[in-house]
Parts: sequence; structure tokens; C-alpha cells
Amino acid sequence: MTAFRALLVAMFILISAYTVVAVMNDGPQLFAYFLRDVAALGWPGQFNTDFSCYLLLSGLWVAWRQQFSASGIFLGVLASVLGIIFLSLYLLIASFRTGGDVRQMLLGSRAD
Repeated sequence: MTAFRALLVAMFILISAYTVVAVMNDGPQLFAYFLRDVAALGWPGQFNTDFSCYLLLSGLWVAWRQQFSASGIFLGVLASVLGIIFLSLYLLIASFRTGGDVRQMLLGSRAD
């Protein structure tokens, strides 16, 4: 669990730093770049579309884990939009709240 937690922290730091540099270099217009690549029907757009599907599944899992409560739906939307910046923190917090029990971390209250 220690290695997993370290990986989550490293992912959060890496993508946060990369995001700051990208915003400084290109501005905050993520969706303009994202949609332009998708519309071009090339490999960058294919990657963006594939990644969007992962983000959607991530958001659905978070909402499901929270039993589709109002806060769960809100967290699911955050997961779908913020990606690993959100999910790494969510999983890190869940790993501590569950005492490192992976079953409970993945299933939430459904693990009981």
C-alpha cells in the first residue's frame, strides 16, 4: 500500500506541475486544443477520445462508489473533468480511510 500511495502522490505532483507549465505556455484553453485534435480525426484526437472514455468510467465509478448520492454525483463529475489530479487524491484519501483495505477502497460501503 505504501508504494501505491507513493505512486498516487507522484502522479498528483507530476500532472499538477505539467498543468501549470501548460497553462503558462498555452493558456487555460484546454478544451479548444482538445476539441481541435478530436475534430482532425488523427492520432491525437483518437487518444483524446480514448482518454475521455477512461475519464467517464472514472467518474461513473466514483459516483457508484458513493452510491450515486448528491455528493457522489458531484465527485463523479469532478473525476470526469479533473482526471488524475482528482482521482489520485480521492484514492489516497480512500486508502487511509479504509486502513489500506483494497476491497473496501474499491467497493466503498458495498464491501460490507
